[in-house]
Amino acid sequence: TVLIWGSTWFAIEFQLGVVEPEVSIVYRYILAAAILFLYCFIRRLPMTFNLKSHLWFVFLGLFLFCLNYVFTYSAQIHITSALAAIIFSMMVWMNIILSRIVFGTRVGRSIIFGAVLGICGVFVLFYPQVGEVSLSDGVLYGLLLASLGAFSASCGNIVSQAAQQRALPVMQANAWGMLYGAILTGIIAIVQGHRFTFDATFTYITSLGYLAVFGSVVAFGAYLTLLGRIGAHRAGYATVMFPVVALILSILFEGLALSAAIVLGTSLVLTGNWLVLRERE
Repeated sequence: TVLIWGSTWFAIEFQLGVVEPEVSIVYRYILAAAILFLYCFIRRLPMTFNLKSHLWFVFLGLFLFCLNYVFTYSAQIHITSALAAIIFSMMVWMNIILSRIVFGTRVGRSIIFGAVLGICGVFVLFYPQVGEVSLSDGVLYGLLLASLGAFSASCGNIVSQAAQQRALPVMQANAWGMLYGAILTGIIAIVQGHRFTFDATFTYITSLGYLAVFGSVVAFGAYLTLLGRIGAHRAGYATVMFPVVALILSILFEGLALSAAIVLGTSLVLTGNWLVLRERE
């Protein structure tokens, strides 16, 4: 999950520009849903569910595969991927709070302290880039959109955990959820008056394929399975780990110089991860 989603911040950048963000999201999740339905068909997994189950799938699609990405893609038009990653890492706190409200989950000191260390680490990692940003109206608007995206994703996490507690299978739930998410996003795009254009460039097509197959089908399957096993309050820490992977990729492929801030920030994030995962239920 962390390895894949840590790289999707770059892939999303190639989706912006020619095609409207909402339209790109529709393409991404129509493709991802088609792959999952085909997988379920080949594996002969049951795909018929009652109306109540489909309501769970609709909410999963709305929060996790629709609003989450509508806000996140739109945010990256106004702010850098570094700022978006920092804001999105706050989802770890949102998951902790919502888990407490919805499931009554008690969170120990290790998780709280680990989350604090993780957020501090992410800020240290990106401080050089954040320090150069001026808080213009566009940046503030982008920060608001990123915050709404993180909150929507957190709500989707809670919906998925609740659905799994009701014995709804992850793969089928993702297939239906992604389909509903694509439909809902398509409705939003139509209401906004967006045209369903397509960017037939190599970078757009390959980034779309990567986001659909790995960023959606594989990563969400892994993450939501993890969430069902250890709970949203701990699985959410994965969002704090994403920026570390993003920076490692920048060092390897974009010539980013290794600095004291990167070493310190990564150390804080990894220490926080150890504290979050070591606490027993």
